Amino acid sequence: MDPTKENEEEKQLFTHDSWRVFRIISEFVDGFETMTNLGPSVSIFGSARLPADSVYYNMAVEVAKHIARKGFAIITGGGPGIMEAANRGAQEAKGHSCGLAIDLPFETEPNNFIDPKYKLNFRYFFVRKVMFIRYAQGYVFFPGGVGTCDELFEALTLIQTRKIKAFPIYLMGKDYWVEMVKWMENTMLTSGCISKEDLNMFQITDDPEEVANGIERHYQRDRALKNF
Repeated sequence: MDPTKENEEEKQLFTHDSWRVFRIISEFVDGFETMTNLGPSVSIFGSARLPADSVYYNMAVEVAKHIARKGFAIITGGGPGIMEAANRGAQEAKGHSCGLAIDLPFETEPNNFIDPKYKLNFRYFFVRKVMFIRYAQGYVFFPGGVGTCDELFEALTLIQTRKIKAFPIYLMGKDYWVEMVKWMENTMLTSGCISKEDLNMFQITDDPEEVANGIERHYQRDRALKNF
């Protein structure tokens, strides 16, 4: 290949990358302008694949109701499954219901339980992640796949490294998470890859009231409206 032509193609590629920055900035601006009006919030995560008759779907509806009744907005990824359940619970409790949708080839439109003014669409996962965590007073995780675990371990990493202020993290669906926690204790901890204190960064419970009360106590004690 002609080196001159190859060099010109590389220049065009980097020029496109530079212009992409403006799209990224626009997503941050839209997100910040919307989320600052949402008020104190809790982000709820879980699989998009779990159906409405799943015990975890119903548990997500209930915990979202309990949290919303405490005055917190509910933030989800805007999709079906657990995300739909949490947004549904928020609306049934007359709370704010926010959905941060992402452009994916295998997901359809955002679920129908999101308040229109708090419905956002993102192209970039990393921008979306910032919105999940910046204003959240707590995280709640239900059974999920790679994306759910990605959000969980990113939050744990940010707290562990003190890049954000610590906030409550709850894992709901004990039977689903117990083996992962055992692995963390028996493998990560015994290998010296984490400390014993790191295991205190999250709690496992199936009690919606415990989750809502714990997040409320944290908020009353530390009214941090932004995490970084």
